[in-house]
Amino acid sequence: MVPLGWFGGVIGLILATAVSLYANALVAYLHELGGQRHIRYRDLAGFIYGKKAYNLTWVLQYINLFMINTGYIILAGSALKATYVLFKDDGLLKLPYCIAIAGLVCAMFAVCIPHLSALRIWLGFSTVFSLAYIVISFVLSLKDGLRSPPRDYEIPGEGVSKIFTIIGASANLVFAFNTGMLPEIQATIKQPVVKNMMKALYFQFTVGVLPLYLVAFTGYWAYGSSTEVYLLNSVNGAVWVKALANITAFLQSVIALHIFASPMYEFLDTKYGIKGSAMNVKNMSFRMVVRGGYLAFNTFVAAFLPFLGDFMSLTGAISTFPLTFILANHMYLKAKKDKLNSSQKLWHWLNIGFFSIMSLAATISAIRLIAIDSKTFHVFADL
Repeated sequence: MVPLGWFGGVIGLILATAVSLYANALVAYLHELGGQRHIRYRDLAGFIYGKKAYNLTWVLQYINLFMINTGYIILAGSALKATYVLFKDDGLLKLPYCIAIAGLVCAMFAVCIPHLSALRIWLGFSTVFSLAYIVISFVLSLKDGLRSPPRDYEIPGEGVSKIFTIIGASANLVFAFNTGMLPEIQATIKQPVVKNMMKALYFQFTVGVLPLYLVAFTGYWAYGSSTEVYLLNSVNGAVWVKALANITAFLQSVIALHIFASPMYEFLDTKYGIKGSAMNVKNMSFRMVVRGGYLAFNTFVAAFLPFLGDFMSLTGAISTFPLTFILANHMYLKAKKDKLNSSQKLWHWLNIGFFSIMSLAATISAIRLIAIDSKTFHVFADL
């Protein structure tokens, strides 16, 4: 909202919702292509294009999930630091230290939860944590907004800088709604598969986006262009309430990271033949070393460049745009080419061209933003 303003932010979020629903629907319609279920995005790409596309899609997915996980570790570290500052603002516990602690907690959780289906009760906790954060951030923002003097809603920056910031924000918008792993998430859905996938997508992109809209719009209304990247750094309220919201954000980040890291865990488990009891000493040791090492690298990158907004832009640019929009349209075009008329084919090619240009422009913008922030704050910055 900050780099787009009211008009651009509202319209942008609504458009991002609509195009994300459309792109994910294309993937859903291809889920049973050729009479078989494709429960991995890369499996679907490989079925349509061949082995090289399978590998390329997996690389893009890996980049996407790695960047998402890095963002979650930054978010968890920011929440942990915000909690500490509420009780003791002495500057001793810096953001890189908080990110390291967050990474350690994520690694411990990854070792204890061997596979995605083992989350179960944690998904219930995840829902509670999300609702707590949404309610607290909304109520505190609303209270601040009603008491505050008129706010400045001008888009920050000037000239070229403002243009690059706006382009980067477009990547943030699509990042907010897409994962690049729809087939994996829907792998266990019941028959009729495509119909049920569409029901889930319609629900997610209507009712499911309302909490996001609520927090984004209320936060921007309350604080204007001075809104912090991490909203809870802007709000005022009782210490215990803010601490509760920060703790829920921290815990939710740990659980959410595990969900998005699971495809990599599953790939590594399969590659190295990890089978049998999850409590087997060999399997436990494997998870400690391999998952721990993976998250250690994630944590290092998060601490090295802890710019959450910039990472969201870069992730959207280099992986979400290609995976969710470019690849989805081209796969649908190739798979259904004999059933599409010329205007439908043109529509998909226009989508491919437009999102390719957006991906390139957003990548340049995101790299520029990271370079500028790195000079301004230096690496391992205490933001």
